[in-house]
Amino acid sequence: MSVLEEISDYGAHNQRSHITITARSAAHLDRRVDRCREEEASCELYGILKRPDEKYVTEHAYDNPKFVEDMVRDIALRMNKDERVLAYVVESENFESIHNHSAYALIEKDKERRAAR
Repeated sequence: MSVLEEISDYGAHNQRSHITITARSAAHLDRRVDRCREEEASCELYGILKRPDEKYVTEHAYDNPKFVEDMVRDIALRMNKDERVLAYVVESENFESIHNHSAYALIEKDKERRAAR
């Protein structure tokens, strides 16, 4: 039995994602806006994992797949709903574990410019 089979019932490969949110706001943006990066990803980040935790993370991420396009779109939807956010750029890059390339997506919006039209 492989290590992955011991940890998880699934045989999925992992992707590390780097998500950047740059926002211009009319008021202070609290931690909830920053938390949306993890909430919109396949699974939250954990600093330290024990073996049983790895099983949960692996299976949760497999059951909740998110591609870069999904993450930036879902974060952008949240930014659109937040009246404090005037403009934003959301970027996501997934660093592949089995391919020799990364996946990248970006959404940019200036709410003030659109409202002025």
